Amino acid sequence: MSGQTLRRLRVLFLTRYPVEGASSRYRVYQYLPHLEALGVHCQVQSFMTQAMYQLSFSKGRSLRKMWETGKAVLRRLAVLAGYGRYDIIYMQRELLPFGPPIIERFLRWRGATLVFDYDDALFIHKPSRYNPLASLVRSADKVRQLFGIVHCVIAGNDWLRDEARQSGARAVTVEVAEDTVRIQPHAPHTNDRPVTIGWLGSSSTVKYLRLIEPVLVDLAARNPLLRFEIMGGGDFRMEGVPWVLAPWSLQGELEALKRFDIGLMPLPSEDWAKGKSGGKARTYMAAGVVPVCSAIGYNLELIDPGRTGVLCSSLDDWRREIEMLAADAGLRQRIAVAARAEVESRFSPVTQARRLVGIFETLQRGSKE
Repeated sequence: MSGQTLRRLRVLFLTRYPVEGASSRYRVYQYLPHLEALGVHCQVQSFMTQAMYQLSFSKGRSLRKMWETGKAVLRRLAVLAGYGRYDIIYMQRELLPFGPPIIERFLRWRGATLVFDYDDALFIHKPSRYNPLASLVRSADKVRQLFGIVHCVIAGNDWLRDEARQSGARAVTVEVAEDTVRIQPHAPHTNDRPVTIGWLGSSSTVKYLRLIEPVLVDLAARNPLLRFEIMGGGDFRMEGVPWVLAPWSLQGELEALKRFDIGLMPLPSEDWAKGKSGGKARTYMAAGVVPVCSAIGYNLELIDPGRTGVLCSSLDDWRREIEMLAADAGLRQRIAVAARAEVESRFSPVTQARRLVGIFETLQRGSKE
């Protein structure tokens, strides 16, 4: 690839969240230093500020949320006023989280090259747990309209890619990378300390632990030495399971992963779960934490059962596999080593950044409609 071509590329990344938001952190922020090193000039603007992001997880406070949303819209419109300075406008999710894609249509009409990136089934309506107003104004159909507007859709997995193609999009898959420099491998698994069963995520998804609640309650009752920890699940409680709760932070996540031995990722058996791109499981794998996950969607591509993790289809599977792993430090260690190696070889941020540059260059060479 030509160095001169790369130096000319100027990309405006428009994210939904600040770096604290997992989807924006994994789909944009982690690639920025690598893209810059490859010659791409990157500018990033997040729709939400850090304060607004934290506010979004609180219940009620509708007037404050509306005020912050109004300011966020003005900030986004201000940066879009300079769209002509960029070769590519890279949208991580929609430009605005509500309303029809009027701005996207205008930008396309004005000759802007638009990329839409998504790693969740955004075309399936999911009500907001914290903001009923957001649920009311959110349109799942908007995403399918965007598929027909933008020049390229970048999807987190093949199922999302194919859904976009069915709506007429030019779509490619770029699997989510994992920063194995930031996430260091777990200490060797041994039998000389209590085994920790952990879950990592946010208060909006911790509810999926309810899917395996009978198993966890049973395991806690029969194995009093097991330790249970939730990182980022808010005030979640489960009667009969002594969960240790920790608030999420970038540094806190790293510390929690050092404590986890087994990482849980239950998902419901529905199309929404097929849109998940394996972020939680891949983070466990990078840290040398054994992932135990629902056998659905991208998890089937990500995990080699018995070698890099465990896949479960029934409550009996969850009970048997967790109990087996908890009792066998050697098995956990073998899986942990293989999982870490898999992430290092398959999900390098540098490799994925090069893939993005290739997509950008292809778009630049193509004719603009």
